[in-house]
Amino acid sequence: MPAFDLPPAELERHRPDIGEPADFDAFWETTLKEASAEGDPLVSSRPVENGLRLTETWDVTFRGFAGDPVRAWFSLPRRPGSTAGTAEGMPAVVEYAGYGRGRGLPHERLTWVNAGYAHLLMDNRGQGDQYGCGGDTPDPHAAAPGGPGPAVRGLLAPRDYHYRRLITDAVRAVAAVRALPGVDPSRVVAVGNSQGGGLALAVAGLVPDLAAALVTAPLLCGIPRALDLADTGPYGEITAYLSVHRGAEEAARRTLSYVEGVSFARRAHAPAHFGVGLRDTVCPPSGAYAAFNRYADLTGAEPAKELHAYPFNGHEGGDAVHVRRQLDWLHSLLES
Repeated sequence: MPAFDLPPAELERHRPDIGEPADFDAFWETTLKEASAEGDPLVSSRPVENGLRLTETWDVTFRGFAGDPVRAWFSLPRRPGSTAGTAEGMPAVVEYAGYGRGRGLPHERLTWVNAGYAHLLMDNRGQGDQYGCGGDTPDPHAAAPGGPGPAVRGLLAPRDYHYRRLITDAVRAVAAVRALPGVDPSRVVAVGNSQGGGLALAVAGLVPDLAAALVTAPLLCGIPRALDLADTGPYGEITAYLSVHRGAEEAARRTLSYVEGVSFARRAHAPAHFGVGLRDTVCPPSGAYAAFNRYADLTGAEPAKELHAYPFNGHEGGDAVHVRRQLDWLHSLLES
């Protein structure tokens, strides 16, 4: 697939007006306040056998949106001679999974724990059936009008939308990991690709004391343009829905404006590391550039940030090459 978005020189200065709703901040302040009122984030943490000798894992449940139980895997590197769960003061990576994927099995995602970080992998509520090894978190609030896919559940009203719930879960996951043993609460990092990248970016905009955000091929960035360009994946689900419900466009665009990644990016404080494939037809690269170029616009902060573009790659971006860049960057950031 040839490059189909803006030329690289235009991407580098792409700073679109995203039509942010006037009550964006109030909407999220109220949403997160309601979630916090449900009680302490951490519900339970139970050690599990993972078949690994160098990693120990816990099955974690925390309170997400509306106090709903959200599942996660929490893993720590097992150090020679240590007793299970005794590591102290370790930086933590909270990882968010891609669209349609659940948390899977505890031995699937080992990069961050092998790099020496505590690792929390959040389950995606109401997802997990498209690829991977499944999920364990239902979405009990999915009855609002909309299509069957997560991207269109509750699309006609901001308070009903699936991503209002999932983003709230993502923020609460940070609070949960800070309550777990072995974690330095001042060094918590949000990481994700695709949908997970969109969630990591939202967390960067909603959690002011996050240590860093690593965002790759983010969904929910530059949404208006993405709907014009992409006809596969989550954006394709939205356009397919609107092709049937021809009078719903205005309501849908209003709802989507409350989960726009560029709006979250403008409110971020944390150092940020971005990755993007310039031939990405699932999450068009102009969205990632828009978020990167407007990152920290409203905060007065000047955090360290960098973006790595892969001209001949699509949604896979830099793949393992980019992960190595993430590892080097994060080690340098947290150990300096």
